[in-house]
Amino acid sequence: MKQFQGNKDYCTLYIARHGETQWNVDHRLQGQKDSPLTEKGLLQAKILAEKLSVIHFDAVYSSDLLRAQRTAEVVALEKKLAVATTELLREHNYDKYEGMKVDDVRHELQDAFSEYARLSDEEKFRYRLIPNGETDEEITARFITFLREVSVLHRRQTVLVVSHGGIMSAFLVHLGFADPEKVRIDNTGYFTLLSDGVDFFVEAT
Repeated sequence: MKQFQGNKDYCTLYIARHGETQWNVDHRLQGQKDSPLTEKGLLQAKILAEKLSVIHFDAVYSSDLLRAQRTAEVVALEKKLAVATTELLREHNYDKYEGMKVDDVRHELQDAFSEYARLSDEEKFRYRLIPNGETDEEITARFITFLREVSVLHRRQTVLVVSHGGIMSAFLVHLGFADPEKVRIDNTGYFTLLSDGVDFFVEAT
C-alpha cells in the first residue's frame, strides 16, 4: 500500500455500512435483495449522524438498495443534502441464495466452502463461491470505478458514501489494509479514505 503524500487535490470520503436490518438479525444472506432497517438500525443511523455532525459534507452517495439509502438519508437530513444512489455500491450478488439462512447456504455449498478454505488469499479474492454470484474481485472493481469517478468530481471536497459490509471489506483487503480472515465491519461502522482518483489512502477506521 502506498504511503500518503500530502496533496490538496485529494477527495476525503467517509465510507459507512448501513444500519442493522431484519435479515441481519435473522442471519439471512441479503446480497442485492432488501430487508428493512430494524428499530435498532434506525437508531444506529441516527447515532452515525451525530458522530458525523461536525463534518461538512459536500455530497452524499449511497447504494441504491433501500437499507443503505435509508441510512444515508438519516445522516443527510440535517445537512440538507440529497442522496444520490448507484448500483456500483451494491453488495455482492448472491443469486438464488439471497434471503436464505446463512447456515443453510453453508450446508448446501459445503464443498465450495471447503475448497475456498484451502485457497490462498489471492485465490479467494477471485473465487466464485456462489454459482452465478459475484467474486470479491468483481465487486471491488465496480467499487473502485465509483470511488475514482467521485474523487475526481469532488476534488478537495468531503463526501459521504453509504454501502455494504461485504464490498467494503473486500476493498480494504484489496488495499492490503485488512486481513481477509479477520476483517469485519459492523452496522454503521465506517472508515475514511483519501483519493485523487488514482490512488487510495485509508486514513482512519
